[in-house]
Amino acid sequence: MSSALASPPSDPPLRIGRHILASRLIVGTGRYDTMPQMQASLEASGSDCVTVAVRRERLYDKTGQNILDFIDPTKYILLPNTAGCYTATDAVRAAKLGREILRTLGNPGADWVKLEVLGDSKTLLPDPAETVKACEQLAADGFTVLCYTSDCPVTALRLKKVGAASVMPAGSPIGSGQGILNPGNLKIILEYLKDDDPDYPIIIDAGVGTASDVSIAMELGADGVLLNTAIAHARDPVRMAKAMKHAVIAGYEAALAGRIPKRLYGTASSPSEGVISTRPYGSSIDNK
Repeated sequence: MSSALASPPSDPPLRIGRHILASRLIVGTGRYDTMPQMQASLEASGSDCVTVAVRRERLYDKTGQNILDFIDPTKYILLPNTAGCYTATDAVRAAKLGREILRTLGNPGADWVKLEVLGDSKTLLPDPAETVKACEQLAADGFTVLCYTSDCPVTALRLKKVGAASVMPAGSPIGSGQGILNPGNLKIILEYLKDDDPDYPIIIDAGVGTASDVSIAMELGADGVLLNTAIAHARDPVRMAKAMKHAVIAGYEAALAGRIPKRLYGTASSPSEGVISTRPYGSSIDNK
């Protein structure tokens, strides 16, 4: 596995099921202009986990190149996903196909899946009922399920109860670049799911557009961020991938450090004791 600039040695790594990740950034592999550009961006991101739509028709680009030829299996854990599925039946079928492909390749990612069951093709928002149904079936079949969902706390709780190894609420719709639209709901999800299980991994998935969005997600208390379009469609994908690497680290460190409380008025950062005057321009007597 690659050693990304990640948590200090004293901090626990990101653990999802039996997988331990050095980087808290998970990146996708779609929508790049070329395979070499994707390859360079993955390297710059510092991630050691990449998600791939592993259905056979998604493995090849328009020139016939196989995406798996550009992903070093000794450096990355592959996270197969069910992107493009609209029913639980289709998602379960895609997950099982992905498992067989990765078993053939000998990649350790064969036992887990990023579950996506979409509700419609315009918003790309998840279908809550079909997502819960698919998650329960896949968990019962032995999959470690990372489950893409909306920012609804009730749905998040249901997914955890039916066996999701990680709930992955969206910051905003897939590929929208709108960032974190509803931090209040994400805070509730973090509170509910970690209340009696503080190590339960929650990963913000979808909608981030730039590095500051990633930092905000981590500062809220998320354990990681999964993204794709924000890098692949950036003007300079490789440079953006590098920015995302640093953003996830900065946000994670800030969350652990603890921000100062917000105040209505200013508070002096220097001590007032021992100075000539505590007034900005001296007292009225001093000025006479």
